[in-house]
Amino acid sequence: MSGARGFGPSMGGGMARRGRAVIKPKNLRGTLRRLFDITAGQRKGFGAVLFFSGLSACSSVLSPLMVGKVISRISLRDPIENALLLLALVYVFDWFVNFAQGYLIASAGQRVVLHLRIALYDALKHLPLRFFDRHQHGELMSRLTNDVDNISTTISDSVAELMVYSFTILGTLTFMMLLSPFLTLVAIIPVILVLILTKVVTTRTRPLYARQQQVLGRLDGHVEETVSGLSMVKAYGREKSVTEQFESLNSELCATATTAQIWSGMLMPLSNVINNFGFLAVCVTSGIMAIHGQIEIGVIASFLLYVRQFSRPFVDIANIYNTFQTAVAGAERIFQIMDEPAEPSDHPDALSVVNPQGNITFDNIRFGYNSDEPVIHGISLHIPTGTKVAVVGQTGSGKTTLINLLERFYELDSGQILLDDKPIQDYRLVELRKTFGTVLQDPSLFEGTIAENISYGNAGAHKADIVRAATAAGASGFISRLEHGYDTLLRSGGSELSQGERQLLTIARAMLADAPVIILDEATSSVDTVTEETIQQAMTTMTAGRTSIVIAHRLSTIRNADLIVVIDHGRLVEQGTHEQLLAKEGIYAQMYHNQTGV
Repeated sequence: MSGARGFGPSMGGGMARRGRAVIKPKNLRGTLRRLFDITAGQRKGFGAVLFFSGLSACSSVLSPLMVGKVISRISLRDPIENALLLLALVYVFDWFVNFAQGYLIASAGQRVVLHLRIALYDALKHLPLRFFDRHQHGELMSRLTNDVDNISTTISDSVAELMVYSFTILGTLTFMMLLSPFLTLVAIIPVILVLILTKVVTTRTRPLYARQQQVLGRLDGHVEETVSGLSMVKAYGREKSVTEQFESLNSELCATATTAQIWSGMLMPLSNVINNFGFLAVCVTSGIMAIHGQIEIGVIASFLLYVRQFSRPFVDIANIYNTFQTAVAGAERIFQIMDEPAEPSDHPDALSVVNPQGNITFDNIRFGYNSDEPVIHGISLHIPTGTKVAVVGQTGSGKTTLINLLERFYELDSGQILLDDKPIQDYRLVELRKTFGTVLQDPSLFEGTIAENISYGNAGAHKADIVRAATAAGASGFISRLEHGYDTLLRSGGSELSQGERQLLTIARAMLADAPVIILDEATSSVDTVTEETIQQAMTTMTAGRTSIVIAHRLSTIRNADLIVVIDHGRLVEQGTHEQLLAKEGIYAQMYHNQTGV
């Protein structure tokens, strides 16, 4: 906030923000109203910031006047000790109010940002999977980090600066008018020219910075894609091609950024030139007035300091406004997420899942991720308690979608799914999902120890239970070979483990959860045949007496299923045991013969 003070010949802190892309909000007034509502618990803190901003501006406005008084006393050979002491007290007071203002704005601002980040994260937790299907994860992460940080910076820095600058400009202009209305008119002319120049330059640079951000995004995406797929780049000898793409994007970014920086860099030097000529005009005019006895030497000194203080904040305010717009646009993006409809909440009379038996019925269900593109077409299926059901079909036939609907990750378009003869919508959602122990095709691990990952669905499990589940899943062998065993810390989703080892841990997790319904979505697709046999034995033990639904491409792994269901283009086309389906010589038989060659 020091950019509005001091009496040197150069301008203040506008350079700090030069080069930042400006993003305009779509609804500035509405977003500001919502941000204001969020500050409801911090109004006293912001009120105190406003008060101290006024005090800070007062000290800045009084300082030049008192300097002029000291000079006038010197010219009249009057004692100056008291005036100097008073001026020193003003400077100390200025330091104190600025410290208090900085402390208060940081405290109140960060509490607002804390509340905003918590609200956004809570909103993300309750959004349905349909929302995440439409948005890139990187984009959502950007909203949670970059957009919130922009708001934090604006509240902590720009808002306080804007308050001080506004009070300083008003106070300085008032004292300038009191000292000399004519000199004030002379001083205002260069300020108007600087404002016009700022408008011209920012109009030119705004699309350039927007273009810079677009190219930078493409460059970042290219680098991320190349690095993550480096093995494929090398395998297909595409090093030269990706390097040429990188150089092309990098050159485009360099050219755009250079043009933007040149235009933006013109603002400060030209503004300084205009202000220096304005300062010179005030000096000459005041000197002529002094010769004719129309003004005192002390008044001239005060007025010249006021001129510097008055012209300095305007470019900074323009830059603050740009930063402010970007922050409000970020808040707008955050509110878009918070306004998304959450997962359907439980009915007031929702049922608890008590002693679930795993009796499941699909009753003529229909569903599409988009309303005009149905994926599931009228499937009806009954799975009695304790039945092992295998769901097979070509890729994209709707097998995994069927499981997502069962766990209420998506809501049906029509029909209903029953659990123990009651619609799944009648149960409390959290309790319903605990009914299912799920192993997905793509294993999901989290930062933490191996033991913590295995006990993810049963946080209170004892170490002995964790070891028992890992042993049953066939994971204890590789875990024991790790230096820290079950206390080994996994990072980045367990990237230090192989795909098969990560899958074994998720299988152990499902075993430890001990759910009455087991769902295995291609659970053995990432392991070798030897490990697969171990897992199959463990699965037999785990699914005994439980309802289990297995999605598999390897038909040899589900030959002993009680019921095999064939899905084709979202329709149930065949069902029966392995022998029955082979005898039909339909889709299943053809798939089996193609895989086994029999």
